[in-house]
Amino acid sequence: MTWEAAVRAEALLGEGPTWDPAAGRLIWVDILGSRVHTYDPGSGRRSVRTTGQHVGAAKPRAGGGLVLNLRDGVGLLDPDGSFRWLHRDPVPGRRGNDAAVAPDGSLWAGTMRYDEAPGGGTLSRLTGDGSAEVVLDDVTVSNGTGWSPDGRLMYYVDSPTRRIDVFDHDGERVAGRRRFAVVEEGAGFPDGLTVDADGCVWVALWDGGAVRRYTPDGTLDRVVELPVPRPTACAFGGTGLTDLYVTTARTGLSAPSALAGSLLVLPGAGEGLPQPPFRG
Repeated sequence: MTWEAAVRAEALLGEGPTWDPAAGRLIWVDILGSRVHTYDPGSGRRSVRTTGQHVGAAKPRAGGGLVLNLRDGVGLLDPDGSFRWLHRDPVPGRRGNDAAVAPDGSLWAGTMRYDEAPGGGTLSRLTGDGSAEVVLDDVTVSNGTGWSPDGRLMYYVDSPTRRIDVFDHDGERVAGRRRFAVVEEGAGFPDGLTVDADGCVWVALWDGGAVRRYTPDGTLDRVVELPVPRPTACAFGGTGLTDLYVTTARTGLSAPSALAGSLLVLPGAGEGLPQPPFRG
């Protein structure tokens, strides 16, 4: 399996790749650059939109536009470009981080403190009417979240723990948290993740320079080495959802490589699951 540079960029903290099937494009963000990027692999067209504050994730909405996990809460970007808050909850020293849309169309949005203080982050479930419920309130760096093909399991990463955890999921709530896999010392930290059509979990390894795939029983069965030390997240996209896109970061690197901060792609890596839009 070989990688290609889909978009050469210098994102400080590239994150959150998401395939938008309605538009045939990939959406990703530069958190610290306060930018939302889009990329159409068919035409090569790209766009960049600057947000008013740090943006942890951007996901398509069912009615068009985007839902944004921002520093001070979750906002809605309408198709005409106008912005409004869905749920504003500013906390000094805290920002939004990774987020994911559940099978029911709700947004599961994570937060973290800028100083990465232990227990300073959360994971919350938000619905289209702006209702927000804190699901986890003792998180350090809330990161990858994804669901099994049948929606009955939810996978989750709090990066400093080095664990991918799994919960039972009943459609709205989670229970029965347990260990799914552990990234060993020296191999980096688990960051963003995605689940493929076979129920395997793919995870990017921050400071590990690789993407891993774990089978549904937690067995490591594939490691793809990358040309950058800080891949951040991965998602399937393109025709047939067979290409794995990987965001990367250059923040904190004393001598970043030419591709650090770029969007990479692994053509024909597998088969992804269609990701639902946010119902709001």
